[in-house]
Amino acid sequence: MAELSTLARPYAKAAFDYAKEQNVINNWESFLLVASNVAKDADFVALLNNPAISAKQKTAVLIDIYNAQTAEPASEGLVNFITQLSEQDRLALLPEILTHYSKLKSQELKQVDAYVTSAYPLTDDQRDMLLKKLAESTGSIVILHEAVDSELLGGATIKVGDKFTDGSVRGKLKQLKTQLTA
Repeated sequence: MAELSTLARPYAKAAFDYAKEQNVINNWESFLLVASNVAKDADFVALLNNPAISAKQKTAVLIDIYNAQTAEPASEGLVNFITQLSEQDRLALLPEILTHYSKLKSQELKQVDAYVTSAYPLTDDQRDMLLKKLAESTGSIVILHEAVDSELLGGATIKVGDKFTDGSVRGKLKQLKTQLTA
């Protein structure tokens, strides 16, 4: 899997740099999302592995699918990008390219994803307070992803990047148990 990531990184960087220069970062991310989902489809994978189908035909299929799913047709830049990937036999990298592209976008826009799992749904006040505190501590715009897990008993867990904070009752009980048995 690391090999796919390594191969995808320069394509994602090139796509992001171009999209940034053209001021179409969100359009390219939308395209890569659709293309990534198509590239994971079993029928499309079979098409990719069929040597009788040319790179031009593979490009046309992917662009046609994108155009059918969106209101705006693929730009010339997107078509050129997919053509290059197809000619290099790299269309299978699209999911990894999307992952790297999204990271580059987040870095550029100074955004971080925060994953909050709480025992009960957050109230609007709790959500606002959490967003404010996380924005202050990270110096970034926070995109909050919420989940509910009743097994936490109370409190919440928060994951931002590689930092994990366990403020749940379940977590506190585990800490207490560890301290008492040590």
